[in-house]
Amino acid sequence: MYNFSNITPPTNATAVIILSDGTIFWGQGIGAQNSAIGEICFNTSITGYQEIMTDPSYAGQIITFTFPHIGNVGTNDEDIETLAPVSRGLIIRENITNPSNWRSNNHLNEWLKSHNIVGISGIDTRALTRQIRDNGAPNGIISHNSQGKFDLDKLHEQVKNWTGLEGSDLAKEVTCKESYKWNESLWSSQNGYGKQENPLFKVVAIDFGAKRNILRCLAYAGADITVVPANSTTKEILSHNPDGIFLSNGPGDPAATGEYAVPVIRELIEKNIPIFGICLGHQLLALALGGKTRKMHLGHRGANQPVKDLKTGKVEITSQNHGFEVIIDSLQQEDVEQSHISLFDGSNEGISVKGKPIFSVQYHPEASPGPQDSHYLFDRFIENIKENRAR
Repeated sequence: MYNFSNITPPTNATAVIILSDGTIFWGQGIGAQNSAIGEICFNTSITGYQEIMTDPSYAGQIITFTFPHIGNVGTNDEDIETLAPVSRGLIIRENITNPSNWRSNNHLNEWLKSHNIVGISGIDTRALTRQIRDNGAPNGIISHNSQGKFDLDKLHEQVKNWTGLEGSDLAKEVTCKESYKWNESLWSSQNGYGKQENPLFKVVAIDFGAKRNILRCLAYAGADITVVPANSTTKEILSHNPDGIFLSNGPGDPAATGEYAVPVIRELIEKNIPIFGICLGHQLLALALGGKTRKMHLGHRGANQPVKDLKTGKVEITSQNHGFEVIIDSLQQEDVEQSHISLFDGSNEGISVKGKPIFSVQYHPEASPGPQDSHYLFDRFIENIKENRAR
């Protein structure tokens, strides 16, 4: 039993973090004056904070940026991966940097307030990152109060009562409510986002929390895209006459989402339609093929993750955001082969199904933010569709 009654906040503290083990970090509040509970993780990217904060895969999580200067390009209405951010909070080292970028139309602090996102600055993010590295991603709470008044016992009790991400189906919270068409393509500095006016193939994207830039990459590659909710039935998906099926990224425990998604994916596999999965979609495909997943100690979150393609021997620098992994040994090797591995820890980063036009990767080839080494995977998906149609 923790007793915080004899703890006095520092005179300049307007925000506090309390971890489930009772660890406290004091700092200055940013964004909304509120409290937020979530799993605290860290991201090592040095660019793209707005894209990261709007990535639906971060539902239920509070993001710590290890890069100290956050806010220097401001915010805009284009660099978003979903309309309403679902990440629960923000932790940074320095005060938010004033924006200096021609595309900025709002200060990050004002953007956080407009989306009711609570944050904290002025803490030792290296110490917090070391704690996460050594002990795993903890549950925690951020509270921001301009008067510096906090009921620490109550806040800690809220953290202890939060069930965490393991066993949570968060895809149902971030998926679309009904099907819709998508034709927005990749961005250019001259014209902004393009449009796919002459698509070649029909792709149904199952939305478990899809990032917009994934859909843009698919459109750019030639896809006529219909996005459907995560709980769509096989009949509903096939009613769109797809040439290919895309399984999107998303948040939460794949085993929980798999309760309704896996039976559908199994039926789609039997149809011999080309399938491409990313992140949660990769994990759900593995579950549908008889594999298992598990929560990782840290997870992978950043834009500098080295991945090896086992077929070509090439190394890709990738953008990643996941806290669960596929247990590769749980898959039948006569049916499924491992295609990619992490060079950080050897964990699985990709699979392909032998004899079928089906593959998936754990990382984010669309980047946003991050390097574009893996954009070729969208072309591989389209080539699979072409070959399948030619049979």
